[in-house]
Amino acid sequence: YTPVVHILAAVTFIGWLLLGQAEWQVALLYAATVLIITCPCALGLAVPVVQVLASGKLMRKGILLKSGSALERLAGITHAVFDKTGTLTAGKPVLISRHTPEELRQAASIAVHSKHPLAQAIVKAFDGSVITLSVTEVQGCGLESGNIKLGKRSWATNLPDDNDNVMELWMAGHGKPPVRFTFSDILRKDAAQVIRSLTQAGIHTALFSGDRLEITRSIAEATGISDHAAALTPLEKVERIKNFRENGARVLMVGDGLNDAPSLASANISMSPATAMDITQNAADIVFHGDKLGPVLTAWHIARFSQVLVRQNFMLAILYNVFAIPLAVAGYVTPMIAAIAMSSSSLLVIANAMRLNTHADRKAP
Repeated sequence: YTPVVHILAAVTFIGWLLLGQAEWQVALLYAATVLIITCPCALGLAVPVVQVLASGKLMRKGILLKSGSALERLAGITHAVFDKTGTLTAGKPVLISRHTPEELRQAASIAVHSKHPLAQAIVKAFDGSVITLSVTEVQGCGLESGNIKLGKRSWATNLPDDNDNVMELWMAGHGKPPVRFTFSDILRKDAAQVIRSLTQAGIHTALFSGDRLEITRSIAEATGISDHAAALTPLEKVERIKNFRENGARVLMVGDGLNDAPSLASANISMSPATAMDITQNAADIVFHGDKLGPVLTAWHIARFSQVLVRQNFMLAILYNVFAIPLAVAGYVTPMIAAIAMSSSSLLVIANAMRLNTHADRKAP
């Protein structure tokens, strides 16, 4: 932009000097006026002022942007993929099955090595001192300590599925029959409302879970998600997201667990709650606080309107130059008027961006 402005100013000076038969002082004045009036302040402010206002607005709502391009990518999504536990649900499951003190102690001693909500529910249910064990976490399956496994039924045992919709973990390999731990969890209060709003806006919603089919289906039905897949490994989630993208979709992934980190990284844009594990928050582009899913919808609305404002600001800056530059080149503008016009164009861009504040309040769920 700057070389073009310099060339334009030089052409103005030479044109008035040779063709306009003006004194060199007058020609120089007109050239200086062109330099002043074409100062790219409005163009330079078009994007940053909107991003600053949007970031501040989101932060006040408990939503943190971690990427400079997050708003632009979020505004263009066509698909929204959600994890189940801790994302669509509150992520605070409670152990509801009854167990002997020894079973609970054994399970808690293994579960204490995991941040998974179900594992943490077992730890919270045990009141006592745990056994010091060497535990390995098998991604997408569970925990293993020697020959003892605590995790998915299909991984820890050879038992057939019960075909119920109860969340569970199984402990097996401890010299006794496998033990089933069952849990209850609740949906986030506004999960169904958020999914409905996204669907009505033309966003394709999907639920990808590592849990069993019956549980996944029940959550999908409760929230109104028709596209759901269960018993997925982390790599299978990534493959499904890649398939979306290969078909031209722009995907938002929302998740909170360790197993969701690869999926978050493979999506076009990703979000995670502040209760998520550190590695998951690091992989996400946006982190939101609170016990509701509404921040996902709020961030999307603000991102969309931010892009509208950016386009409008560019249009205002271009229109200003289209009308102002010919007048300056023709000698109808003085340096003082050029300075006022240039400042006014910047103020106009800022004033237009300020519309974001009232619009964001109106669109918040």
